[in-house]
Amino acid sequence: MTGVYLQDVRKRYGGLDVLHGVSASIEAGEFAVLVGPSGCGKSTLLRMIAGLEEISAGTIRIGDKVVNAIPPKDRDIAMVFQNYALYPHMTVAENMGFSLMLRRDSNAKIAARVKLAADSLGLSGHLGRYPRELSGGQRQRVAMGRAIVRDPQVYLFDEPLSNLDAKLRVAMRAELRELQQKLKTTTIYVTHDQIEAMTMADKIIVMNGGRIEQIGKPLAVYDRPANTFVAAFIGSPAMNLLPGRVEDRAAKRWFVSTTGHDFALPDSTPHVAAATAVTFGIRPEDIHLGDAGIPASVVLVEPTGAETLLCANLADQTLSVVTRERVEAAPGTQVRLILDVAKAHLFDTATGIRLERG
Repeated sequence: MTGVYLQDVRKRYGGLDVLHGVSASIEAGEFAVLVGPSGCGKSTLLRMIAGLEEISAGTIRIGDKVVNAIPPKDRDIAMVFQNYALYPHMTVAENMGFSLMLRRDSNAKIAARVKLAADSLGLSGHLGRYPRELSGGQRQRVAMGRAIVRDPQVYLFDEPLSNLDAKLRVAMRAELRELQQKLKTTTIYVTHDQIEAMTMADKIIVMNGGRIEQIGKPLAVYDRPANTFVAAFIGSPAMNLLPGRVEDRAAKRWFVSTTGHDFALPDSTPHVAAATAVTFGIRPEDIHLGDAGIPASVVLVEPTGAETLLCANLADQTLSVVTRERVEAAPGTQVRLILDVAKAHLFDTATGIRLERG
């Protein structure tokens, strides 16, 4: 197995800087997901790893080999695209074996590898069909099979599930993750869907504006976001962020929000000088409905079955609440919110950086 290592990678189009010194290590056998909003540079970075885009500065290494100047065909990678990129005039078997044919492998070897990949992907009964005769999910499996037969050192996936419907995406996520765990091949996967990133990755690389905001295991990134961008981007619904300041009152620390609400902070709260401007972050699942608590006005209730999403106004701030309770409340209904401040986060308002607990 082979890892992928990025050192101060930059991309410039004319006078426009797209990637600003990206450094990351994807170890051998890892499933790493590049996630971020549209235009953050994740697909550009993936194409640079593949050799489809030239690198402006920095180093890309696959295993022990620097590949900056090595053409795509010699990098021992396989890429799966968003639009499948299948040849319409070729059968499933021909599409899957095409790269091996170009490599001048024997017919017997091509047939054996295609059969092995087809068996893994549930395509054995479709090898004689053409892409137009397949569903979207089946076409995506063919695209994956075409990558698998090459037995590369690294798989690259560029939003491969974005054209599928919601139910099929969930099923394909599980299939793709199971397949990667079986093959144990280093995989780099691009998506803007943070749920996809959370459920599939060994390692998440959160990108924004051509920079890496945070790298870590999915739950570590969720539980300890490095800054307010990550806090707001990772998680659905997003973390609630309230601006305010820290105050000391009778040997106790308090957060005073700009809405005029006060929250007593736990002893483990990061040390911040009194009157420092901070942002108070709390996940929707850490806010509960109760008879006591802060009064708020219901804006929206969205029942999803197992959970209910409730949005409520707290003065000029809207808080998202996720509860297992069945809630029936019309807009304007008054409720009381109990915030579990022991699970809250504090961020420096000026920099957006997370303040570590004491």
